[in-house]
Amino acid sequence: MGRRIAVVLFNLGGPDKPASVQPFLQNLFRDAAIIRAPLPVRWFLARLISRTRAPAVKKNYAMMDAGGGSPLLRETEAQASALEASLAASLPGDEVKCFIAMRYWHPFTEEAAADVKRWKADEVILLPLYPQFSTTTTGSSLEAWRKAYPGPTRTVCCYPFDENFVAAHVDRILDAHRKAGAPDQVTLLLSAHGLPEQVVRGGDPYQWQCEALAEMIAGRVPAGWEVIGCYQSRVGPLKWIGPATDAQVERAAREGKHILIAPIAFVSEHIETLVELGEEYRLLATSHGAASYTRVEALGTHKDFIQTLAQETLAALGMKGTLRSCAGGRLCPSEWSGCPHAVRPQKAGERVNETTV
Repeated sequence: MGRRIAVVLFNLGGPDKPASVQPFLQNLFRDAAIIRAPLPVRWFLARLISRTRAPAVKKNYAMMDAGGGSPLLRETEAQASALEASLAASLPGDEVKCFIAMRYWHPFTEEAAADVKRWKADEVILLPLYPQFSTTTTGSSLEAWRKAYPGPTRTVCCYPFDENFVAAHVDRILDAHRKAGAPDQVTLLLSAHGLPEQVVRGGDPYQWQCEALAEMIAGRVPAGWEVIGCYQSRVGPLKWIGPATDAQVERAAREGKHILIAPIAFVSEHIETLVELGEEYRLLATSHGAASYTRVEALGTHKDFIQTLAQETLAALGMKGTLRSCAGGRLCPSEWSGCPHAVRPQKAGERVNETTV
């Protein structure tokens, strides 16, 4: 009899209806990985921020065709189905099932862990749908999983430089360019969610991984394009990493450029891609004279992206330890102390030390 292999897909989650927006935001902002303050202060700030931001955020969710909620779960379910089909073809003697573990809304990590226990998996692969590792995303999801699931797991920490992952981005970008009429004088903005500078100074490798990926993409698009990596979705008074996406949109628009904007840290369509990139920045570009503005679709179920997920899962199943990146072992330079490979390698069946993320 073959193995029962559970592949747990980590993602952010999103509210499923307007009434869920405020509690979703409260869950997000009370995470210690997001607001790094003592518990009483963090919970107070989470309540304050969620109440203040909820009305505007509800309006943004209403702009999407998702019943006033987020399409993220639907998108993730499609990715899970595509991945299951790919893995079934590669592992014909085994039973593979994907479980979705959302960090801040249903199905929560705890719900996914309970489902995996009930299914009695022989192998559990933790596979983030955050391509770049950050302590605020994958690190937070891994911490929640460790609290919910006591059994052994194998973890894929990141895959930002996987060949198929890069190829999927380039294909989406070039396809969007063709559909826009293949204009000249292009500025390609490769936008990722931002982080406060203090998180990066603390050793988080996310910015390095994003910018290295941007360089890889820049080398595969037409040589005459201006290509800039940038960061969106700033929240709060702290100084965030830059350059800011909105500032780059405004600058390129004033120069009369044809703007292509692609998400490189979001693999599914949701509020940051459909509204922030698709609507808010489009209005900004138009108001400042851009020749054109084209949003590149998120990777979704692009065949090369699904192949990345499948290959990483298969590699994780075959590895001797319990933690891998797309490079096999440690991917990040030594100065990035937040890399989950920063401590001793783990042996198969051993839980990752809690100091690793």
